[in-house]
Amino acid sequence: MGNLNRSKGWLVLSVLLLPAALAWAYDWPQWRGVNRDGHSRETGLLKEWPGEGPKLLWQINDLGSGYATPSIAGGRIYIMSNRGLEDEFVEALDVKDGKKLWSTRIGKVGNPDQKPNFPAARSTPTVDGAVLYALGSDGDLVCLESATGKVRWHKSLRSDFNGLPPTWAYAESPLVDGDVLVCTPGGKDATIVALNKRNGEVIWKSALPAGEMAGYASIIIDSTGAIKQYIAYTSNGLVGVEAKTGKLLWSYERNKGALGMSIQTPVAGGGYVYGGANRVGGGAVRLKASQGSLTAEEAYFDPKLPTAIGGTVLVGDFLYGSSQTAVMCVDFKSGQVKWSERSIAPASLVYAEGLLYLHGEEGEVALIEASAEAYRERGRFTPPDQPKHGNPMEKAWAYPVIADGKLYIRDLNMLWCYDIKAKK
Repeated sequence: MGNLNRSKGWLVLSVLLLPAALAWAYDWPQWRGVNRDGHSRETGLLKEWPGEGPKLLWQINDLGSGYATPSIAGGRIYIMSNRGLEDEFVEALDVKDGKKLWSTRIGKVGNPDQKPNFPAARSTPTVDGAVLYALGSDGDLVCLESATGKVRWHKSLRSDFNGLPPTWAYAESPLVDGDVLVCTPGGKDATIVALNKRNGEVIWKSALPAGEMAGYASIIIDSTGAIKQYIAYTSNGLVGVEAKTGKLLWSYERNKGALGMSIQTPVAGGGYVYGGANRVGGGAVRLKASQGSLTAEEAYFDPKLPTAIGGTVLVGDFLYGSSQTAVMCVDFKSGQVKWSERSIAPASLVYAEGLLYLHGEEGEVALIEASAEAYRERGRFTPPDQPKHGNPMEKAWAYPVIADGKLYIRDLNMLWCYDIKAKK
């Protein structure tokens, strides 16, 4: 009888936990998804789109300005925007219809006199259960309650860490790793910092030798040879620091972005790390572990490899991304281009169930196969009511997001939600 009661207890617990587990599996709680690799775990999605594109469920026309990608968790959309230069904020929206649930101002827009001039909100909130973390373009790092938007703690990367933001201000999305929050203030005192996520207290500071500016990319986690590291892309190139201490393990400067434009989030896998920068090129290093340390050797570099702001996605042995002129597939460990197609390049992209979802800088959205054999397109459309870009150099830079059978596309003050679930 005792075993029967225990079995019933486990059954009840499993039923109660199932919705939470499903929600977690289908959420997109931070920059580039659950693992920061641009991958969605969803299945049962449309394999091809009709001529007009997938069904538009709803759209928002007055979201506020910005290039920030949304995060999706627990039935809410979290997104950063700005109105003018004095009001940058995080908002929570209902996934059902985009209705605003709360809005919290976190600071002003950073570096408003940047040239060329693109002052706006840039970062994606990182959702961690009952709280979320967001970084404003002026360096305001906040912990907010997910349900209400109430501020739990606040730090300034500029004043608290003597941070050195790049020309176009802070754009990084904070990384949460267990009890630690990691971000990149830049500068000579605390180029990279690890904080206690509960109160913002410093765990360690990593003062890199060059004291470089922060980059625009977001930190990723990697383990090579049992050494856990955080990989960042600063204005001086790629670096790996030990996760426990912040000690510099290796650096690679050849893909240092022109004018400090280190924008692409690094991609790591199988002991290789790739990064690319417009006007410079793309390249990978091969990491080797020995006696608790890592060294990085260049595996390949080519100016024609993916370098666009829209980043890259690793699927199996192949890397997908775009240059300013073409979408391409590249052998990840050799740098050999398998195919190259104009498509809607340059574009940002994410992956789900054998397909790549592209958001072109001119506003188009495309669906293509993640195949090394050839470029195969499965649909293309342009969301309605495209916003007007005041600066002719300004483009649609926000990444697409997939969550719970829906595709989210953002451009400036617009947010579109599409149904991409296949009908049973």
